[in-house]
Amino acid sequence: MARYGNTYQDPDPAYRDTDHPVWNRVERFVDPFEDTDREVLPQNAWQFIAYFARQARWPFIALLIVGGLVGAVDAALYWAVGWLIDILDGSSPETLLREHGWQLAGLAFLLLVVRGAVMVGAAIVEQQIIVPRFYTMVRWQSFRRVIEQPYAFFQDDFAGRIATKIMQAGESVGDFIVTSLQSLWSFLTFIVLTFTVLATLDWRMGVVVAVWGAGYALIVRFLLPRLRAAGKNNANERSVLNGRLVDIFTNIMTVKLFDTGRREHGDVKGALGNYLGAVTHLTRMITLVRTAVAVLNGLMMTAVAAIAISAWMAGSISTGAIAATMGLVFRLNQMSGWMMFNINGLIRAFSTVQDAVETISVEPKIRDRTDAVELARTTGHIRFENVRFNYGKDDTRLFDGLDLDIAPGEKVGLVGPSGAGKSTIVSLMLRLFEPEAGRITIDGTDIADVTQVSLRRQFGVVSQEPSLLHRSLRDNIAYGRHGVTEEEIEAAARKAKAHEFILDARDPRGRRGYDAHVGERGIKLSGGQRQRVAIARVMLKDAPILILDEATSALDTATEQEIQASLDLVSRGRTTLVIAHRLSTVIGADEIIVLRDGMIAERGKHADLLAIPDGLYAQMWTRQSEAIEAETRWRKAREEDEMGIIVRRPPVSPT
Repeated sequence: MARYGNTYQDPDPAYRDTDHPVWNRVERFVDPFEDTDREVLPQNAWQFIAYFARQARWPFIALLIVGGLVGAVDAALYWAVGWLIDILDGSSPETLLREHGWQLAGLAFLLLVVRGAVMVGAAIVEQQIIVPRFYTMVRWQSFRRVIEQPYAFFQDDFAGRIATKIMQAGESVGDFIVTSLQSLWSFLTFIVLTFTVLATLDWRMGVVVAVWGAGYALIVRFLLPRLRAAGKNNANERSVLNGRLVDIFTNIMTVKLFDTGRREHGDVKGALGNYLGAVTHLTRMITLVRTAVAVLNGLMMTAVAAIAISAWMAGSISTGAIAATMGLVFRLNQMSGWMMFNINGLIRAFSTVQDAVETISVEPKIRDRTDAVELARTTGHIRFENVRFNYGKDDTRLFDGLDLDIAPGEKVGLVGPSGAGKSTIVSLMLRLFEPEAGRITIDGTDIADVTQVSLRRQFGVVSQEPSLLHRSLRDNIAYGRHGVTEEEIEAAARKAKAHEFILDARDPRGRRGYDAHVGERGIKLSGGQRQRVAIARVMLKDAPILILDEATSALDTATEQEIQASLDLVSRGRTTLVIAHRLSTVIGADEIIVLRDGMIAERGKHADLLAIPDGLYAQMWTRQSEAIEAETRWRKAREEDEMGIIVRRPPVSPT
């Protein structure tokens, strides 16, 4: 019997490690899903990089070794060219192999075996061990920390921007370490060997290389910090632009309906302008750095060439030595330009890490205590004791000493004007926010003393605007409960009156029925269909406490009555909170709590509240009743007009 609820997807068979056992043996040195007990990742970019580097120390040590060997082999090849010219100059075709055969064989071994082994080893360590798996490890651990952030964290940022930071963190940390250990280290090794060879031939050439190295260091010291700042600003503006675009496309229906003045064009143009300004500043710095390096390299090559020629004229060095010398400095010129590009990438990678750390390495404002316990299934007795809360605002306070007691199995309606605090009570109950003072208990246990996961396991929530994941209808229904069967999923869908439309569902990739995907946030479904899927999910979760926030608001009258009957059945024996704007949905509640400005203005049964003279609930009921009555009269008049009973234009709808 098939069971669902675990949304992890196995990789495509074409990419499974088991299909490549040889590669798998090499690649297993880094576990991409390794993790530690650290709750907050380092908040300093250097420490952040070092933290992950330590988790893959041996592959990076191997990369350090092969990076040094690449530089050494590079320098040896240029030395070998000079040596070859000298032996050719001093030998004849008849005596060359007899006198220098073993040396020539050694040169061939250096070219064919040593150089090949070093290059292949560097490629394997970088591309097979580090790039795919180390990058994934950084992203995995970053995701694990970000997903633990409280709800307010995600309210304060773009979803696309957060996702971009996680993706960039893995790539940038890996690129920074790889460039440092392979390219930079190889370059430094080449410089040291070049200095050694040239200083051995003529001390003056060694001085020139030393002065060149000092000049190069000054460029890195004074110009690259400005390049780094420009790179950080560029990365930040890019992420802001990306977040803006994702926000627009995520809410494309709102944009289509309300952005008649092309406001988004202006906003995106502004973000693109800021990004363009950041890119322009960055490229100017790159040009300045490249100009400084070009001038420095020109001076170095000219000086070394002049010294080498004068030494040859004096008879102190050979023709082969000149060839080796010029080959080394030409290669140094080429590598310095290439290395400056890599250092630029290094700076940009570091700046991106700095930017990502500000999002990823954030201390969660709501976290489980070290001694937090698992909350077992409760009876649903909820108490608010002198709770104070203000959403972090100093000038206003929503709740100032709220006391509330909801008995197990009781159905309670929460009503009141917008902003009265109805949804905030639910958010505090779910610990999406934490009170400034007082406490909230379930069955006598302070919710601050239990794990957040076990707390939220007690609740089934259907909101006015349910959110679905871009997965199959089956996965969305089974999302709140692991190990459910196909039969249980279908039974919940039938109770929620969703089974019929699910059978007809089809997505652009041809998946049908329960396998059909619903689109981002369920956009491929109507509001009523999303509501029914959300209700099926809650029914399947089987939590002891139900929260219904206008749970049937998107349904037609007939379907609402059917689902309301199912919800009434499910709510029996469970504590149920109904947040209602339409007071007709809470008439049968055991108690109705009327909120106004964060305070309990009235409480009691429907009939008792109506009996309060000039009471807030009675006023709300009167206004809604009059609106319903006016709507009913309008509909009746329109129907009569269409049937020809009376000849007149139907009145304008009161709504």
